[in-house]
Amino acid sequence: MPARSILITGCSSGIGLAAAMEMRERGWRVFAACKQQVDCDRLRTMGFESPRMDYTDTASLHQGLNEVLEATGGTLDALFNNGAHAIPGAVEDLPTDALRAIFEANLFGWHEVTRSILPIMRAQGHGRIIQCSSVLGFVSIPWRGAYVATKFALEGLTDALRVEMRDTNIDIVLIEPGPIGTKFRENSILHFERWINWKDSARAGQYRSSLLERLYKSEGPDPFELPASAVVKKLIHAAEAKRPRARYFVTTPTYLMAFLRRVLPTRLLDWVLSKA
Repeated sequence: MPARSILITGCSSGIGLAAAMEMRERGWRVFAACKQQVDCDRLRTMGFESPRMDYTDTASLHQGLNEVLEATGGTLDALFNNGAHAIPGAVEDLPTDALRAIFEANLFGWHEVTRSILPIMRAQGHGRIIQCSSVLGFVSIPWRGAYVATKFALEGLTDALRVEMRDTNIDIVLIEPGPIGTKFRENSILHFERWINWKDSARAGQYRSSLLERLYKSEGPDPFELPASAVVKKLIHAAEAKRPRARYFVTTPTYLMAFLRRVLPTRLLDWVLSKA
């Protein structure tokens, strides 16, 4: 029998790269997509099939999907939507164009890929759509409003899709990590510097005393931080289990926040989250 196939996006590093390597070890045919061609070329030297797929470039998404489907003869067993960025900053300092841009990368592109794959999975009679969300898909913390907005939207859209797909053999799954040891913080600096005029903000003092320190100075791993392999462990179950869960939590903060969200009044939860 041919190997099961999976398309994983955002594979240049971090969760995507770890997922591509582990799923290949488990016998999957992995299509490890990246945003930049240079990263695709690097992955090809590692033996991966690596289409270029940029969530903000619709043409690249369809070209990449065409490459995958041509290689498999028109089938795909699983899709792992992964790869997103943040724009750190207060909501009141976030330009609307910045919000449009991050939704393009963190939600609209994901939706484009998902919609394009669903007819393939319907025709073959099975499939898995697995979305890499976040603990910030169901609770919010200061300075992360743009990212939080995209993940809340992703969770709502995914929940609706899961309910709609109940009459098919296509499973829809969310993975919700907390702090993971990747370059996510460093990668967000570019977006912060592009979009946030913090020096003219009413919160300039708070930026200096809080966000800038955390953004530009690494103090080592978060106390609850786990490696990318912790996410991959849940991905394996989501992709291979006969009956995958609707949600997979990763890291202690995700479990804790899910519990607190259920039991605490909103204003008390706000106080807790304001300390994050």
